Amino acid sequence: MSIKIEIERKFLVSNSCYKKEYNSKEKITQAYLSKDPKRCVRIRINDKKGWITIKGESDKKGISRIEWESEIPFKTAKKLLGMCLPKPITKIRYKIPLNNNITIEVDEFLGHNKGLVLAEIELISKDQSFDKPDWLGKEVTGIKKFYNSMM
Repeated sequence: MSIKIEIERKFLVSNSCYKKEYNSKEKITQAYLSKDPKRCVRIRINDKKGWITIKGESDKKGISRIEWESEIPFKTAKKLLGMCLPKPITKIRYKIPLNNNITIEVDEFLGHNKGLVLAEIELISKDQSFDKPDWLGKEVTGIKKFYNSMM
């Protein structure tokens, strides 16, 4: 897989109406080998697949950063999770299609982050517009406490 620039905006979710609109959902467990803001390394398991992701430092607004991700064997991912920093994140991710081939991913956190619900929208450009659903609340893009690596 090649290195790409991830452009993403993040929002709090104000109510559970998104559950009426999703077309798929999955349980995700992830943890971090490194939480260095300049280069975090994440291990993720979902649907019996394993992934390793390296993310660079975010720009000043927290909208874009370099990202590299690759699928790895499930057994390898499980072993690497055991090497990760404490407090893995567990969440249910709902995928909700919008217009213009945009998908909103709503993460309903479990465990030590239970009660937190965040929506992420990956965009093609920083100024790309999208229709904002009613259940999308306050924008928290760039607020570090809402980065998964900081939870």
